[in-house]
Amino acid sequence: MLVETARLFLFPSLMAFAASSDLLTMTISNRISLALALGFLILATACGFTPQAVLWHMLAGLGVLAAGLALFARRLIGGGDAKLAAVAALWLGLDRLADFALLSSLLGGAVTLAILAFRRMPLPTWLADQVQALTLHQPDGGVPYGIALAAAALVIYPSTSWMAF
Repeated sequence: MLVETARLFLFPSLMAFAASSDLLTMTISNRISLALALGFLILATACGFTPQAVLWHMLAGLGVLAAGLALFARRLIGGGDAKLAAVAALWLGLDRLADFALLSSLLGGAVTLAILAFRRMPLPTWLADQVQALTLHQPDGGVPYGIALAAAALVIYPSTSWMAF
């Protein structure tokens, strides 16, 4: 019963927390990425993933981490986004990696356009004293891309091997 509950709630709840954290603080804590990585290893073992299956999932995560760190080095994405994308790929696996990349790109574009539209509008007075709103409203501010990464991962997760058990 505990394994089934963890399989259904661990990844989705941590991804949702990462998205909300990115929206509110423009940061994704290393603790979230670490919890997702450790949770994967524990749950994969508990669910009976073969060592080969774990290795393929790890390969997906490491590949995305390498790509994410290259983008981070060029200041195209944040470090938290790179790590979140990598742990999402770890959970989703190689067979769902292309879907994750495509969907997170499309959702990332939508989030970016929404933030840019928000920045063109005058800030409502009821948001004028909210630090989070002010941060998002700054013309030269970043975009909380973790929202798109988490949303894409959550859309894809139900079609992964995690739901086959």
